[in-house]
Amino acid sequence: MDRYIHRALERHIINASGQFPVILLTGPRQTGKTTLLRHIMEGTRRYVTLDTMQNRLLAKEDPELFLQKYPPPVIIDEIQYAPDLLSAIKVVCDTRQAPGMFWLTGSQPFHLMRGVTESLAGRVAVVNLNGLSERELQGGIDESTPFLPSNAPAKRNSDPFDEPGLFKRIFRGSYPALLSGKISDINLFYSSYVQTYLERDIRELSQVGDLNAFYTFLRVVAARTGTILNMSDIAKDCGISVPTVKHWLSMLAGTSLIYFLRPYRSNRTSRLIKSPKLYFLDTGLCAWLAGYTSAETLASSPLRGAIFETWCVGEILKSWWYALREPPVYYYRTKDGAEIDMIFETEGALYPVEIKLGATPKREWVRNFSSLATLGHPVKTGAVLSLTGEIFPIDRQNIAIPANWI
Repeated sequence: MDRYIHRALERHIINASGQFPVILLTGPRQTGKTTLLRHIMEGTRRYVTLDTMQNRLLAKEDPELFLQKYPPPVIIDEIQYAPDLLSAIKVVCDTRQAPGMFWLTGSQPFHLMRGVTESLAGRVAVVNLNGLSERELQGGIDESTPFLPSNAPAKRNSDPFDEPGLFKRIFRGSYPALLSGKISDINLFYSSYVQTYLERDIRELSQVGDLNAFYTFLRVVAARTGTILNMSDIAKDCGISVPTVKHWLSMLAGTSLIYFLRPYRSNRTSRLIKSPKLYFLDTGLCAWLAGYTSAETLASSPLRGAIFETWCVGEILKSWWYALREPPVYYYRTKDGAEIDMIFETEGALYPVEIKLGATPKREWVRNFSSLATLGHPVKTGAVLSLTGEIFPIDRQNIAIPANWI
């Protein structure tokens, strides 16, 4: 049975709507943007989608008439299909000067944001929605506090993750249609999702002539989630040029399918790796593209450690994004091979995080944390995200945290 799952951004959108004339909710397809806005909309707010050709043509050819037909307060879905409408919305905003008039959604921030910044600067609050977080699925959890090792909860009212349960969760992914019960066929969902993404978003975003080559590129990149980016290797495996890889990766990042975790840089050392790490933002899509057909095969595959890390990183990022804060997070790796999966730099201090697919905490998991002492900042509480069933001290400063408590 299809059920609505409450989103952490609900109250943020309502608060912002009381201050800005326009709210733009953006993010990948199928993350629940329209469902979220229609759930929290006031009773008199109209809804119109530009996904239909009739509405799209009217919005493109006569924006003023479109807004007369659909006056505020209104939800306008898929605004990227009629970017000229933004100028007409600006006129209405400047004339009426009232908050909460327009709620917009858009699935292509790659090009959409340029039009928004040009037309609606100072009038729009931009909110980004990605897939469902573990916090949202558990419900009743304080979603306003971003994850840091120092603010890990003392206890969570959630079922512990054993490894099979964890990989079922990872394999299903974070799209609401799969997690709400609306769609049960995972393979059909992701094959349809990729086909829609290729045929609509990619064709409209860029001059990609060979969609088969781009599909191969997607599969190659998915198999590299959780690794340091090497564009030359990707180009070689796909049979395309490095500039093409760079361009196509920018499209994946621009449509919020992947995230680049930047390396930590310090003026005190020149021996740090400079390339970012690449992560898919939905583990279900990543696993499907990489060719896995079940949670069991994924759990026994060479990708198991990297996709567990990918899932943890995604949950951490969402804990910050859904609090409307940009995560101050990096990874750390020296040319000598010392590596830490994540470092938070906040309020002048460093908080290291390791991600380990194991249940029994070990001191060797945190051995590289001591290398941060040379960077010139205080090093605070560190954490290892793992399959442990409860928070467990590793030593006097570092703790093991259940991965589903992020």
